[in-house]
Amino acid sequence: MLTYSALQPDPPPFRDRVQIALAIADSSILQSILTECVPPIALPHRIGSIRSSIGVPIEAKKSVDGMIQLEEIECVLIDSSQDVERAVTEYSQRHGNQRGYVDLTRCEAETRDLGLITNLAQAIARLSQAGFSSEQIQTILHLPQEAWHKTWWYMPDGDGNFTVPFLRLMRSQYYLDGRVAIQYKDLFAQEKPSCFKSREQKIVVEIFSETKGFRKTLEKINYARQQMGVERALLIGDRFSELEAQGFMSQGVSLYAAQELVLPVEANCEWCATAGCPMQGRIESPVVTCQAFCLEAV
Repeated sequence: MLTYSALQPDPPPFRDRVQIALAIADSSILQSILTECVPPIALPHRIGSIRSSIGVPIEAKKSVDGMIQLEEIECVLIDSSQDVERAVTEYSQRHGNQRGYVDLTRCEAETRDLGLITNLAQAIARLSQAGFSSEQIQTILHLPQEAWHKTWWYMPDGDGNFTVPFLRLMRSQYYLDGRVAIQYKDLFAQEKPSCFKSREQKIVVEIFSETKGFRKTLEKINYARQQMGVERALLIGDRFSELEAQGFMSQGVSLYAAQELVLPVEANCEWCATAGCPMQGRIESPVVTCQAFCLEAV
């Protein structure tokens, strides 16, 4: 049986506090870290799924403080024909392009497979995740042998906003062993779409310690990036001098203030003074930690 004490334990050391906060952080907190660090690592509308890992090994007896893995959205399906017409018109006006669809589809990419798909159910799930409607999925999966299904998509412009339209052709191929091959190729104006929808990105996370200093911290980050084949890095610290901040950022490291990471407090609903909470004052409450826990002032 768990018992509670009215006395609060001493807070954990700074490094442990940050790692605990990262370990239990939900996707919204992780997203705010990546969008509010300086410089930002990702834009909010380009983040899909996201998760964090703590104490990630890079070799025997060596590890990084943490790793954030995110799905970075690279293109999105345009929903309606009206949106397509507007997208084509806006793009043509921005680029002084009078031929509209012709110029937007003048380049053709090679045919690519949509990953390894072992059965029809998996094919339906993959297409649904990409944003296709049930009707579109059924059309793609039941096309004649050499037919293609056409849809318009956006990929990001130089500012990371989805404004550049391109045409995507989809088809399905069936094999005797039950496998289904979903194939696609893109028609575009200049830059070829980099992937079907999204890519997994990894960010090395290090916690700054003034005792370790600038050189050793950057050395550890660079070693981890090299060993793990990762470009992006995030440094979380209590405080940075202006020179340290400039130095880290010039080496491709984003900075985040540890004060923004709120560690949930060990809660005791019986003692909590947060009015309006249904658990307030309950001895048998199952709540262990809570962001709103507050002891009434004496």
